[in-house]
Amino acid sequence: MNLPRHDDPAPRSAPAEADSRHAASGFGRSTLELPRLAGPINPATQMFDVCHVGVVLRATLFVHAVLAAGLLFSAHTPAIWALEFALGTAIALPAVLAWLIVNCLLKRLLARLPALAHMAVAAALGAACALAGRLLALQASPLGLEHLGPLATAVAGGALALVMHQWLRMQVLARTPADTAARLAELQSRIRPHFLFNTLNSALALVRLDPQRAESVLEDLAELFRAALADTDGEVRLADEVALAQRYLAIEQIRFGSRLRVSWDLDDAAAAARVPPLLLQPLVENAVRHGVEPAPDGGDIRISTRLKGGRARISIVNSVANGATQPGHGMALANVKERLRLLHDVAAQFDARLDGDHFRVLIEVPL
Repeated sequence: MNLPRHDDPAPRSAPAEADSRHAASGFGRSTLELPRLAGPINPATQMFDVCHVGVVLRATLFVHAVLAAGLLFSAHTPAIWALEFALGTAIALPAVLAWLIVNCLLKRLLARLPALAHMAVAAALGAACALAGRLLALQASPLGLEHLGPLATAVAGGALALVMHQWLRMQVLARTPADTAARLAELQSRIRPHFLFNTLNSALALVRLDPQRAESVLEDLAELFRAALADTDGEVRLADEVALAQRYLAIEQIRFGSRLRVSWDLDDAAAAARVPPLLLQPLVENAVRHGVEPAPDGGDIRISTRLKGGRARISIVNSVANGATQPGHGMALANVKERLRLLHDVAAQFDARLDGDHFRVLIEVPL
């Protein structure tokens, strides 16, 4: 039986009232809250989010680059420069790591401080960490460090801390438009109107033929909308995303029947990984729209998760019929990639490519 479908997106309606809408149904009383787009990020609340490995690497490289450049003015030969750089590294490396760790542990407390107090604390912590690094280096080997006084060490540490403080602040300010755009794109692509109409038409066609199955479709749709319209803190468990993708594909299975062939290979050890909300749904929707829907014989979708080396690997592979589909604009892929970067920085990896007659998406995130 061919179920009716509706592929034309409906016109956008006018903004609804801000209060919640309550509706009674055969599944009990439910509440549907209108989605609220998160407002702009306040840089003061995220200025010292230095817990990402990308920030640690950049800060460490920056301090050592400044150290290497500064020693060029005092070292007369390459050998002397190399010796002084090694001695300076013995102080700089533990100092910058200690500064980053302290700020990571105290980021919520520091975010409450006024801007000037925040800068003063950053400089004081930089000076203290530099002095601690000097003391540690002196305990290991005092040779070559006698001429480096505590005042010069503290001043250098405080100055570099202020520079990194401003760099982190500019990072947040520069990231705010990208984060807002990613959130807006996420909101706009949560549930496409034609998917809603197709699902409702499918449920209506099943009401008389198979009421129990129609009820299951509507329950899956309600859960999908509940997750799509929910306010989150920017991250969810991978297990929740997998469950949402399973509900989405279960709905599409009603439409496509045997044309849609889905296989799952899930590793429970990767279920606790943190990912942006609605990470998988647009990817599996792309797989259905571009891999299954245009192909006369349908297509295959394989979704797998693996825990390897302390990282969760997510793979989505769908078949692509030759000449059966037009390439998309890549908006969903770009949005997923951007939200991964905003959440995990360089610790996340994203790769999407056409491999013969299959399209592959591979995501890696820290556990």
